[in-house]
Amino acid sequence: MLNASPPPSTLPSALSIQPSALPPDPYVRTPDAVEPPPVTLGAALTRIGPGMVLAASIVGSGELIATTTLGAQVGFAVLWIILVSCAIKPVVQGEFGRYTIATGHTALEGFNRVPGPRLGVNWLIWAWALMVSLTLLQVGGMYGGVAQVLHLLVPAMSVNVWVGVCFAITLALLLGGGYQRIERFAVVKVGLFTVLTVCAAAILLRRPDAISLADLRYGLSFELPAAGLATAIAVFGITGVGATELVMYPYWCVEKGYARYAGERDGSAEWQARARGWIRVMHLDILCSLVIYTLATVAFYLLGAAVLNRMGLVPAERDTITVLSNIYTQTLGQWALWLFYVGAVVTLYGTVFASTAANARLFADAFRIAGFYERGDAVSRLRWRNRFIVILSVIPVTFYWFLRSPVQMVVAGGLAQALMLPLIGVAVIYLRHTKLPKDIQPAAGTTVLLWISTAVMAAFAGYYVWSRL
Repeated sequence: MLNASPPPSTLPSALSIQPSALPPDPYVRTPDAVEPPPVTLGAALTRIGPGMVLAASIVGSGELIATTTLGAQVGFAVLWIILVSCAIKPVVQGEFGRYTIATGHTALEGFNRVPGPRLGVNWLIWAWALMVSLTLLQVGGMYGGVAQVLHLLVPAMSVNVWVGVCFAITLALLLGGGYQRIERFAVVKVGLFTVLTVCAAAILLRRPDAISLADLRYGLSFELPAAGLATAIAVFGITGVGATELVMYPYWCVEKGYARYAGERDGSAEWQARARGWIRVMHLDILCSLVIYTLATVAFYLLGAAVLNRMGLVPAERDTITVLSNIYTQTLGQWALWLFYVGAVVTLYGTVFASTAANARLFADAFRIAGFYERGDAVSRLRWRNRFIVILSVIPVTFYWFLRSPVQMVVAGGLAQALMLPLIGVAVIYLRHTKLPKDIQPAAGTTVLLWISTAVMAAFAGYYVWSRL
């Protein structure tokens, strides 16, 4: 394995930082980093975190904008899509994480091992890069959503100016920021708005005039109405663990330390026990985040269906936040408007923050795989990561300044993710059957679920393509 510190000649002049000042590189596994996994549930709970960062990305545009808009468009009809979307993807997420912990490879390194044409890197990395480029429309929509709220609070500054302010804050927070900063922000963000929204939905459930058992039965009838089809497929792509989050998750597992703590595979029983122990911690992390984002997603959808649909309101270009605020004011009272504004800012900006942090890491890693720097060159990795933080902030802000429609921007990004999902599933199946060490492979039942999950994701993507032909 390469050394974690690069030679002095490789230090970028743009960074006044010495390799010795950097924390241990989580992407390089060394013997001194090996750590036994926790053996009790309480101890394991103290080691979760990647799922919370992922939930910070998930509970954002997909839930607040796309899911609520879908409920406003079609009522309760596609509640089943929300539940299926949240339930089927974690098995793919878990097996991708298992591969990373067992091998030390990142998600894009795994993609690079899948057969197929290459242009510098594997075709699947190019497909991922294209998808992320399209999902920057989503991030632009979130910048716009945050700016609309801030403009309502401080009208003296235009929406476009507020977008610029959010852009500057993003750069200030992320440039040079490590995993711990992102995790702390994610926990606060996920906790705040999720609790408020679940409470609002719970109040609705206690009102028979708002949500009845007949409404819920209708929502579980597996219908897919033509009205709102694009939004429904987009919601499938971005609710629960979306395509971008499936690729992000192994990186957060690496930065949390799961792969480093397991250590290099040496074929020993000790390594196998240690690796399986950290995989169990990862599964607990996935389960905790699954509960959180499923509750939030279902709550947003029910609020959209019970409040906005019955009011005949659908979020549009410049009134997205104003219309969405009804999900709070019509359930909790007019006093809750300010709670909604605060929650909307935290939720949408939290997703901007978490997704930009993750995608910058992935693009930096893609350039490493393409040969721009060595695996153990921690300073070059940081330099490329910071470059992409700037690039991945400038592009979505520019998108919003020209398009100015948060709903349509989020839906476009969601469709790109829906089409990418089956490709990720196929890649994980390939890695599981051909590249995963035999002594760390999952149970047969997990493998069956992995195939089923991939088939369902392919069916949704295929149905959307067929419906548009």
